Amino acid sequence: MNNLTALGIDVSKAKLDCALASGAKFRTKVFANQPGGWTELSAWLSQHAPEGVHVCMEATGTYFEGVAQHLADCGYTVSVINPALAHAHGQSLGLRSKTDAIDAKLLADFCREKHPTAWQPPSPAERQLRALVLRHQALVEIQTQEKNRAHVVRDAVRDSIDTHLAWLDSELLRIERAIADHLDQDPDLRRRRDLLDSIPGLGERTIAVLLAFGLAQQRFSNARQFVAFAGLSPRVHQSGTSVHAKPRLSKIGHAFLRRALYMPAMVILYRTVWGRCFRDRLAAHGKPPKLIIGAMMRKLAQVAFGVIRSGIPFDQTLHHA
Repeated sequence: MNNLTALGIDVSKAKLDCALASGAKFRTKVFANQPGGWTELSAWLSQHAPEGVHVCMEATGTYFEGVAQHLADCGYTVSVINPALAHAHGQSLGLRSKTDAIDAKLLADFCREKHPTAWQPPSPAERQLRALVLRHQALVEIQTQEKNRAHVVRDAVRDSIDTHLAWLDSELLRIERAIADHLDQDPDLRRRRDLLDSIPGLGERTIAVLLAFGLAQQRFSNARQFVAFAGLSPRVHQSGTSVHAKPRLSKIGHAFLRRALYMPAMVILYRTVWGRCFRDRLAAHGKPPKLIIGAMMRKLAQVAFGVIRSGIPFDQTLHHA
């Protein structure tokens, strides 16, 4: 029997369903997902797991960040896993029901079985950058919705939409300036931004996303881990002699990061020397355009990681062969 004491937390916007696994028994309790609830949770853990506990939760948007940061600050080992891993673990156990309490127990069981790696809390500078990037993305989506409405709107509300669009334009510019100022004021973020800016095809928005979600700290030990984090690893499906599906992107990773790399990959493939060399080489081997785009997204993630890790600006001449 696994003697590790593990805490599984099913995170939602308003509450935390917790399951503390010790031996063959589970203790369950629900806490509010707010500072007061986090304090109650740490006090509960001190009472029932005084010798320490490994905490496991899923990466659910931004809802997990507060409690994860609080528990990490309290000295607990915290792991934040991809929800696909917990889902697969539930399937392996033959679970047929799904509730918040069951999911919490499942996460505790996963933690005891797999011993996931510890989560590295983002620095205050990274958290601020992430908040700005997410806010910018939210406003861009609202702006797109309003522009679509403007084509079919009634005259009675056209002034309202035009006013809202004007405000969105000014607010987006303000947040973009705030992001630029934030990167300028932090020496480490500024150095990393300048390294990424040396890659032809990467713009300010994409650089901010890369730094906000993965490259602001030495979180990954190699480029393969960062590629997997973005969901850009190839997925191969073969079985026996008859099943040989075409490789495709796994997409088991950070969707926002993956989406941010799509347009830069297109620009690099068609507007830069090293991108055209890359495209021509794959096309000569019969690769279809969609696969080439995915391959460039993966290549771009590797290159971005490489310049950050080495501290050496991008050199196009190394990619022409």
